[in-house]
This record gives sequence, structure tokens and C-alpha cells, in this order.
Amino acid sequence: MTQDANGSNGVHRPTTLDRASEVDDLLSAVKSLLLPFIKSADDAAPERAAGCNLALQSSVLADPYPPNVLAQKLALVLPEREGLGRQGLLDTVQSLLKYSVNTWDQGFLDKLYASTNAVGVVSELILSVLNTNVGWITFPTTSIPTNSSGQLHVYNVSPALTVIERRTAKSLASLFGFSGQRAGGVTCQGGSSSNLTSIVVARNELYPDTKQNGNGNHNFVLLTSEHGHYSVEKAATTLGLGKAAVIAVPVDAAGRMIPGKLKEAVVRAKHDGKTPFYVNATAGTTVFGSYDPIREISAICKEFGLWLHVDGSWGGSAVFSSTQRHKLDGTELANSLTVNPHKMMNVPVTCSFLLTNDLSVFKRANTLTAGYLFHNVEEDEDKAEYWDLADLTLQCGRRGDALKLALAWVYYGVSGFEKQIDHAFAIASLLSASVQRHPDLILVSSNPPPCLQVCFYYAPGGVLADDDNENTRRTREVVENLVPRGFMIDYSPGPRGSFFRVVVNCQTLEGTVLGLLKAIEEVGRGVTS
Repeated sequence: MTQDANGSNGVHRPTTLDRASEVDDLLSAVKSLLLPFIKSADDAAPERAAGCNLALQSSVLADPYPPNVLAQKLALVLPEREGLGRQGLLDTVQSLLKYSVNTWDQGFLDKLYASTNAVGVVSELILSVLNTNVGWITFPTTSIPTNSSGQLHVYNVSPALTVIERRTAKSLASLFGFSGQRAGGVTCQGGSSSNLTSIVVARNELYPDTKQNGNGNHNFVLLTSEHGHYSVEKAATTLGLGKAAVIAVPVDAAGRMIPGKLKEAVVRAKHDGKTPFYVNATAGTTVFGSYDPIREISAICKEFGLWLHVDGSWGGSAVFSSTQRHKLDGTELANSLTVNPHKMMNVPVTCSFLLTNDLSVFKRANTLTAGYLFHNVEEDEDKAEYWDLADLTLQCGRRGDALKLALAWVYYGVSGFEKQIDHAFAIASLLSASVQRHPDLILVSSNPPPCLQVCFYYAPGGVLADDDNENTRRTREVVENLVPRGFMIDYSPGPRGSFFRVVVNCQTLEGTVLGLLKAIEEVGRGVTS
């Protein structure tokens, strides 16, 4: 092999950099694809209010295909040798957008999240440019600066993002009544990750020997409501406790955990030789959006020395609304709390906070020695501020997800958040009332609903089929036939077969939900004829 002019044996070695120009070029090119994608959703809003997709040949919302067909249409090429360059990248992006669900569309009423917004796009761009790992602090061997309290402060890879996460988490925690000297929290990879982390913290804090020796002879059990999120069961399997370790507590007619039944379950578990240690109260259940009575549950947890966690992944963001936050009464009594701004607040996925009144508990539960990462200096525990955020979590690599909420907070302020959330609740109430008045629909959830989900059956003449399977068939087929009309909603099992679950969001327009009902009327006639 001959050497080239650079002596690199045929390998090109650039001597200059022009990355800024390359980024500028690609951003401009991709922007020309992204903006029409978003604008198409805005332009389709009148169609949603009319209850149909006027084109009917294609939908801005989605162009669905079975996985095997979609794989052929995408025709993703991963070159084995030379890359496809700029045009290959743009072709791939264009194809990706064409075959993806456009969550910016008003008709996307399917999940407990929707599109982000302009601020969210900016925050994701900034995080991509920074591309750093949040929560590690290194200390030089000489000349260590200190702050006014004597706490060592020399950041290496993520100084600004660490400060932003600390400040944002502390401000968010204060809204839930966490006012301790070390109140605050950390971001995790999603609500399930936050809930998992809370269980690890609870076990290691209440039973410190488990951190070193595992579950040992403890027959641990966790308690959550029948309507609680499946992430609690998944966490139990992850921790080696098993799904059977999760005790489902009955709920009342409104879908709220019954405190008396919780106490009975705790007593029964202890009588059976088990070790109950963790109770999960839900603030905004997945199907009905119900809020468990946190204050009453807290009293039971204190009586038996149990950890109280509040899963506010969905409904916790209502804390920003002065008219809705009463549903979160008692959160200040919790040991930990999960809230996901990426759900109700249109912050980009993922952005999940695990909050507490005392970060030292997270430190004790999760910290491990790793000198190649955490170059800690001995410090006065009473003055420690815990800036090693990664050391408080189960993660090592951590994206700066707190920035997404922080920038939105800067842009909108609490008042802006409140207006958006109040708007969403008003739209949910409008839809609920409209369903209740409709002669061919049967409301399953309450009016108004506790959160942003409205649940109902399609029942011509207000009468359900005698066969529950027939009701499920109708629901499923209506849902499938709504997609070509530009609406995507979900359904859930119910007492008379599956029913619709429609989730509105802060950007949902009044015309959209009324148009949805028009679409259900038209589609419904076809599935029952």
C-alpha cells in the first residue's frame, strides 16, 4: 500500500473543519421538509371540524400499512460501504415523515401525549448540539474553587445543564408542596423509569441491607390500585420480586383507590408473612384519569411505615392550574412523586421527573463507588448539595431532559401553562357533555371527566348490543375506520365490551372534538348496518 501526501496509507485525513457550514446546509434542507409536515396538520384542522378528511385518498394524520408492507415502502438502505450522502439522507427523512403518524394533526387523540410545540423543537435541537451527559462532576487536583457555603463546584461535561436540572426540579417540586432544604428531583428516561427508581429507593431506604445483599428473606409486596399503571408490575419483575408481588387494591365507582381496602390488604399481607413496603397512589389513571385520595392513603402508609409514591405521570401537570390542583391534595405527604411534562404539557418525549422532599434519600439509596466517573471529595453531609445527579438515579448516560421543561417554563411562564391546561380541561368537559347529550353514544366516564380522557360507547339509539363481543367489534371497527377520516383514538376494555377512550390535549380545538362526533356518527352507521 502506498502512502498519500498526508502519509496516511490511503486514508483521508482532513486538516481543517467546516462543520458549522455542513450543519447549516443540512438544517436548511431538513427544515424544508419539516415545516410542510407541521403546516399540513394546521391546514387540515378545518377538515377535522367537519368530521372528515375531505381528500379521503390520503390523510395528513397517518397513511397506515401493515409492518411487512411498510418495510417494503420505506426501503431503508444502510450502506455496506460508501454512504448515500446528503440526498440519501433527505430521501430517508422524507420517507420517514410520509409514513409516520403526524401527532401535530388535530385528529391525534389517541395517547396520553401529542405533538410538541415550537419551544420543544428548539430544546431538542439545543440538546442535540450540546450532546452531553448530565450529572457528572469532576474535581481538579489543585486549586478547587468553592462557593459561599464551602460546597465544591467544578463541573466538567455538563455544568449549565446540571444547574438547570437542579433549579427546574426544585421549582417543580415546590408546586407539589415539597419545601424541604433538599427538596428537588432528577429526570429519568420516562414515567416507567421514574416509578422503577422510586421502588428501588423505597426498598433501599426502608431496608438498607437489601442494597448490599438483595431481597434476602424478605417477601416484599407493593400495593397499587386496580387502575394503576402496569409499570409497577414491570418494575416488580425487574427487581426480582415478580408480578405476584403487586397487590391490586379495589377502586370505587370513580376509579379511585379505596383507602379502607388498602388497609385491609396491608393487614392481610402482613398476616401472611409478607413485607409490604410501598404504596403507589395514582394521580390521573391511564383509562379514566382518576385521582386517588392521597391524603387518606398517606395516613395508612404512616400507620404501617410504608413508602408513599404518587404516580402523577399523566395527571400531575394539573398542579400548574389553580382550578385543577385540588385534585393533587396531599402530594406534600408523599415520599416521592413522578410527573411527566411530556404528556399533558406538550414538552418533547421524554421528559419525566422523579421528585422528593429530600434528595439525600436518593443519594443513600442509589450511590455506588465508581471512581472512574464520580470523583467525589469528602464533604460535610449537612451541607452537601448533591450535584452528581447521575449518582442519584439508576442511569449513567443521562440526556438533559430538564431543559425541555425549563425552556417552556421560560417561554410560557406558570400563567401560560395554566391557560393551556385549563383549555384542555374545558375541551374535555365539552366533549363529555356532548357525548352525554348524543342519542347514539353512552358516556362511561364522568361529566366532567377527572382528567383529559373521555370514555364512551357507540350505541345506536342509546342501546348497547346484548353481546359484549359485538360491542367490542363495533368499537374496534369504528376506530379503524376513523383513521382515513383523519382521527386516531384508542379503546379500552369495559364492563360491556371495549369502549372509546379519547384523549384531548392543550392544543385540541373545540371544532376538533365536535367533528370527531360527526365522524363517529357516519362511520358507526357502516359498522352496525
